[in-house]
Amino acid sequence: MQREDIFTMKSIYRDSFRIRAYRFGGGEKSICIVGAMRGNEHQQLFTASRLIRRLAQLEEEGRLTPGKEIMVIPCGNPYSMNIGKRFWTIDNTDINRMFPGYDQGETTQRIAAGIFQEAMEYRYGIQFASFYMRGTFAPHVRMMETGFEDVDMARKFGLPYVLIRRPRPFDTTTLNYNWQIWNTSAFSIYTTGTDQVDSASARQAVEAIVRFLVEIGLVRENDQDKDTFPPMDSAVVYDENLLTLRTDRAGFFNSFVKPGEAVEEGQLLAQITDPYEGTLRSRIVAPAAGQVLFMHQESLIYADSSVFKLVAGLDGESAGLRE
Repeated sequence: MQREDIFTMKSIYRDSFRIRAYRFGGGEKSICIVGAMRGNEHQQLFTASRLIRRLAQLEEEGRLTPGKEIMVIPCGNPYSMNIGKRFWTIDNTDINRMFPGYDQGETTQRIAAGIFQEAMEYRYGIQFASFYMRGTFAPHVRMMETGFEDVDMARKFGLPYVLIRRPRPFDTTTLNYNWQIWNTSAFSIYTTGTDQVDSASARQAVEAIVRFLVEIGLVRENDQDKDTFPPMDSAVVYDENLLTLRTDRAGFFNSFVKPGEAVEEGQLLAQITDPYEGTLRSRIVAPAAGQVLFMHQESLIYADSSVFKLVAGLDGESAGLRE
């Protein structure tokens, strides 16, 4: 394992801003994994740190394929991470909306350019991503539908779902989108949450990546690893076919289900109570049978807010597919 600062920016008032990378093996630039890009992505940083430890173990055991390089960037925004602020500390801009970056531009554009200059050279790219809404997920692989996506390759992670979504205009400045445009096969891995560490989910993500590395020939398989997190037959789901459930009243949100849980049509999923009087204001019921992919996390909720995303009809081969 080699440690290297791939981007450094001097600061007037504090220590220099540094982005550190960890390289395993050497030779062909095979895969790059990026962890936290925002200051509240504690789960993403934690997962990246566990992956670094796992890869160091695999390298020590001699299981990495010679002539191939793996690079991990655990954190792309240590300044914001240090003070617990989601976006850039000065102007509140999002580094993951600045790719491919510009080395003569604004600060976050320069940071994005520094990351992308290194990351774009790899054949595969993986990002531990977070959602724009606060909530918890069932672990899954996500890809943008750019014309370069590879569903069969995404299923090699062995996670419960492969989610494909059509890019929106603001997605064109994300790392995942630009990776694909520059001929890197890119995937985003979503674990259960963002600002709260979930060790079991992080471990599942690490083992999914190791499984992927085995499938593409970068790691030699070991029989002892097969039972850690057995691979699943990933259901392919398109974002526009998810069932989004919204609230009709504001108040305290109390859920009775968890992400990944199967639900029946008509099942009570959550209820909303009056924040002053404690009386029942609203009930949220499953409109169809399926599984919970996403769930709102905060105790208080506004009216007309998205609180659940359901994957419906997973009992057939066409489940979740675009109509």
